[in-house]
Amino acid sequence: MELRNTKYETRSAFRSVDWVLMALYAILMVCGAVSIYAASYDYDHASMFSLAEFSGKQFLWIGISLVVGFCILIIDRRFFEAYAYPIYGVAVLLMILTIFVATDIKGSRSWIVLGPVSFQSAEFGKFATALALAKLFSEYNFVLNRSYKNYLRALAIIVVPIILIFLQRETGSALVYTSLVFVLYREGMSGFVLFAGLCAITLFVVVIKFSESLLMGMPLGEFVAFIIIMAIMVGMLALYCKSYKLAKNVGMGFAAAGLIAYGLTFAGININGFVFFSVVLVAAVIYVLIAMFIEKVRKAVVVLLFVGVSVGYMFVVNYAFNNALEPYQQMRIKVALGLEEDLRGAGYNVNQSKIAIGSGGITGKGFLNGTQTKLKYVPEQHTDFIFCTIGEEQGFVGTSVVLILYLALILRIIHIAERQRTAFGRVYAYCVASYLIFHLGINIGMVVGLSPVIGIPLPLFSYGGSALLAFTTQLFILLKIDSARREFAN
Repeated sequence: MELRNTKYETRSAFRSVDWVLMALYAILMVCGAVSIYAASYDYDHASMFSLAEFSGKQFLWIGISLVVGFCILIIDRRFFEAYAYPIYGVAVLLMILTIFVATDIKGSRSWIVLGPVSFQSAEFGKFATALALAKLFSEYNFVLNRSYKNYLRALAIIVVPIILIFLQRETGSALVYTSLVFVLYREGMSGFVLFAGLCAITLFVVVIKFSESLLMGMPLGEFVAFIIIMAIMVGMLALYCKSYKLAKNVGMGFAAAGLIAYGLTFAGININGFVFFSVVLVAAVIYVLIAMFIEKVRKAVVVLLFVGVSVGYMFVVNYAFNNALEPYQQMRIKVALGLEEDLRGAGYNVNQSKIAIGSGGITGKGFLNGTQTKLKYVPEQHTDFIFCTIGEEQGFVGTSVVLILYLALILRIIHIAERQRTAFGRVYAYCVASYLIFHLGINIGMVVGLSPVIGIPLPLFSYGGSALLAFTTQLFILLKIDSARREFAN
């Protein structure tokens, strides 16, 4: 392929750019800056563009981001594929450096301060990880399901930043990288992994939420978790192993054991729950093992492994929750699960945020008329809790419009991903979509009290130069890759 001159390359890049995605990006970014002005407005009538205001600083970052975006568009698209691994390596080294030189801010060592400017290496690690993952999948003859080695290589690219960011004590940013599992699923990973993840989350919530009540001498959470595991075991035997007879027999055995336990309890005989469930599950496992050899239900070994790991995980949850998490992280999870109110502590932000959103009603109180905002009831309202400003001032209508814009942005990115003619472009686009969906879901979830507060900004809306520049870089690399797709038409 002949190299084209720079002037032609620049004209071609701008002519082929996806202007729909560009327009959605610009609209959300400007709306975000306006919302930041509303969130930090304090009746001093300062200009929205004043650098003394958060909104003015955000507009400055918007200008810087657009300059960076322009530079990305004039770079040869082959640069990102050719140097994907070196870029990833630099990002990893920067994250390692952050652990040792970052300033401690609210218990987190994730911010590198350079004079008046501070940035998070984890934010810039996102597009680097996306590029590295896309490069891996674009390698000749690479198929994820071909070997376990391919799985390990893909997981290593994702897990290394997660570990380094955890060492920075920045849980929220680390969790964002787990969203890349959806990219692996799109590229052929078994849906069983997603199912296992859903089960892990369900068991965690159940064990923690019902840990204080007792039933049959054991915490209610673990009692319910055992029942869930038994139900999953029956379901997997029927749907995964396709052995409906085996599933029916195991299910009937569980039901019979439950009736016996109920009868003994009703008769006044105390039964230890741990002993009861252990005996029932061991009997079920032995029965399934026998069926594996007699009826040749080979897939049942996966079911047994799943049951064993689930039971072990269930017992580890409480220990990990009480020993691996910081007290403030435990409190945030308890508040999200409704175990604690703590309206003066960990639950204060969420409670005030819900009050602000609820007070907005259908059409809101109007721009700059939010009382919760003006009286500073919601801390960090211009950053992580910016969505409650929209809810209070623009109401249900305004929040719906914002969510529709985000939905349009996500669908457009997915559309761009599906029209790519290379694995590199497709995988990178899905990485960007995964990051965006995770940020959007978790941020809005924590603002309305559906998820713990873990410090994840609302993309393109929340105040912050690092996050805005990082999202801009991700989107403009995608625009550049997409603008060159016609080169692969033949």
